[in-house]
Amino acid sequence: MGTSTQTLQAPPTSSSPDVPTPPVQPQAPRVIQTAQLIGAMVKSHGHVSDLIFSPGRAPQIELNGQLVELKYKGLESLTPQDTMSIANDIMGKNETALRKLEQDGSADLSYGVSGVARFRVNIFRQRGSCAIVMRVIPDKIPNFEELNLPKSLEEIVNIRNGIVLVTGPTGSGKSSTLAAILDKMNEQKAFHILTIEDPIEFLHRHKKCTIHQRELHTDTPTFSLALRAALRQAPKVILVGEMRDRETIEIALEASETGHLVMSTLHTIDASKTVERIVGVFPLSDQQAIRTRLGKSFRFIVSQRLLPKKDGKGRIAAIEILKSTMRTRDYVEKGETEGKSLLDAMRDGNTEGMQHFDGEIEKLIRNNVVEFETAMSYATNAGNLRLELADFLEGGGATKKKPATEIEIER
Repeated sequence: MGTSTQTLQAPPTSSSPDVPTPPVQPQAPRVIQTAQLIGAMVKSHGHVSDLIFSPGRAPQIELNGQLVELKYKGLESLTPQDTMSIANDIMGKNETALRKLEQDGSADLSYGVSGVARFRVNIFRQRGSCAIVMRVIPDKIPNFEELNLPKSLEEIVNIRNGIVLVTGPTGSGKSSTLAAILDKMNEQKAFHILTIEDPIEFLHRHKKCTIHQRELHTDTPTFSLALRAALRQAPKVILVGEMRDRETIEIALEASETGHLVMSTLHTIDASKTVERIVGVFPLSDQQAIRTRLGKSFRFIVSQRLLPKKDGKGRIAAIEILKSTMRTRDYVEKGETEGKSLLDAMRDGNTEGMQHFDGEIEKLIRNNVVEFETAMSYATNAGNLRLELADFLEGGGATKKKPATEIEIER
């Protein structure tokens, strides 16, 4: 990346002390129409997932997991003043966000541009300047068909109590999956649903259900306080944006045991690691009791990974589903051993609506949806998956990986 060169004012030609030196006028900060810029970035390509504003770079969007610079005239390289100006426009009079940025160095908030989209925003300090990452939240809540979700997940709509977890890395579509499930419930049931989010992402309108959405910092100081209060607000379903700490997990277990359906997310890579993460939050003396409670309470653990499509048109989700059965409850309560793992249960649980990552990735490869080598990098056990695909490889089903092409940068 080249360094920018400042234009300095030339010194006066005369050395006479009688000739006054004209004062250097400070350069006026340029005015950025933030809403207009954000709208143009979202509409520049289809399937934009994130917007990024960083000093020293042009505004960027993320497409199918790759960053693309958008060099608009006059904004070929953002300055620290530019990103601070954009941040101030986004925060507006949100005193909580302003205080969090000042005290903690980062702030989470939601932001909307009429007729464009809503965004989950994180503004943070780095190298003494300000950077912004905005996750695009579609105006329309996606449905099962649009997300290509397995039919077995529709069973969640009819669950009366317990815990449903959707897990995966950041940007794997957890929020979209939960929104689709909640929307289907909203269409079919007459329940009171309460969500606790940081920040509120998809806006759910009242259909058959009555839905109240509480935002962290704006409507409640912490997840755990809001979750404890929810037990007195008579909801049938509670959605917690994220199980972040021990107290939140403990209250969520309590809520599920007292007749509520609790849905939430965790940043874990698969069903087995999800159980270990929850149990590992507690001290050793409590872990067996937590295993027993979790074994009785969990209904579904859904894990997601987004894979780039072979045709370059977006990404597709590989979804792992662990359901509560006598066998899986036993493995959660007693812990996994050789030959008695949750993965074994999912492999054998096709008829019960369960599926595992490598089995789903194998289907995507055989159906020519994803590149073989690309898919291998997302597999849980690439060696075993390669053996499963031996007949496919011998038949010439997988082509050699093409050399990586450069991303075209819009000028």
